[in-house]
Amino acid sequence: MAMNRVHQWYCRSGRWRRTVEERLLPWVLGRVDLGGRTLEIGPGYGVTTQVLERRAASLTALEIDPSLARRLRARTGSTEIVAGDGTTMPFDEAAFSSVVCFTMLHHVPSPELQDRLFAEAHRVLEPGGVFAGSDSRPSPMFRAAHLGDTMVPIDPATLAARLQAAGFTDVRVDTTPRALRFAAYRATHPHPRRDRRER
Repeated sequence: MAMNRVHQWYCRSGRWRRTVEERLLPWVLGRVDLGGRTLEIGPGYGVTTQVLERRAASLTALEIDPSLARRLRARTGSTEIVAGDGTTMPFDEAAFSSVVCFTMLHHVPSPELQDRLFAEAHRVLEPGGVFAGSDSRPSPMFRAAHLGDTMVPIDPATLAARLQAAGFTDVRVDTTPRALRFAAYRATHPHPRRDRRER
């Protein structure tokens, strides 16, 4: 994952912190039950992690950059910070009740690796657990902020099918002009079922 200096500065800024706390996490997690143990993939500088700490019963964060993982350990409270790759997670199957990620999927360097991350999120979820998150949608400003960065945008039109291919059911994807959010579940039994919201 590569991030230019402007992008790094913004991800540590007070403006981003306010956006996360007041808009992003309420939008993404408003109807999501995190359960007893939550995994956050790709916390970066930890703004989302610090907000999640107040919401999750138990929180683990998986960060691919070892230096960012070290910084997070010094800044967070009870969160367990693990240095590792979201495409090959160092966790047992069904270890978490929820897995979340926020505005980081476009930093995964290929669609194939994004799909591996989806499959790993499914593997580490307990039956009935939820995978929820968000990502930014491309715009001229977004592309300018990512000059020199790793940037592989997620297409909201294909995201539901990709999550289903990873094993998820009850997939929901919503969009605004600038962002997308999703929620998907690991089935409680091996056969697909109708979306629980339609019952």
